[in-house]
Amino acid sequence: MKSKNLFYGLIVLALFLITGCNIQKGTTTVTIDSIDAKEVLTLDSNSDIFQYKGVIYKTNIDWVEELSLTKDVQVGEIKTKNDTNTNFKDEMSNKLPVGAKIFSTKERGDILIVESEGEIKKYLAIVEG
Repeated sequence: MKSKNLFYGLIVLALFLITGCNIQKGTTTVTIDSIDAKEVLTLDSNSDIFQYKGVIYKTNIDWVEELSLTKDVQVGEIKTKNDTNTNFKDEMSNKLPVGAKIFSTKERGDILIVESEGEIKKYLAIVEG
């Protein structure tokens, strides 16, 4: 009887070890989360920003200003202006006027060009990684 219990115990232990050691390989996903308007404006209350496709874009970044970029297709326009709080929605800005045109660039996917009142500004997507 003792040897029978020992035998069953070893089988259970072997099954436990086999299934316990069966580590399933998975994929690791790295995501980059976007920063919201509140975070950007908390860091710099004078930031000139707008939101497009859930991402905040900011201008007046020195290294971005130095880039030579080509305006591509129009992807949107500023529909509302919000200079009173940090609750932003897509195509909303805090300084750009309503009607300002938003363009993609041929060279980079993280920079948009905005054209308004004869002025062209470069905006970088602000993300955290």
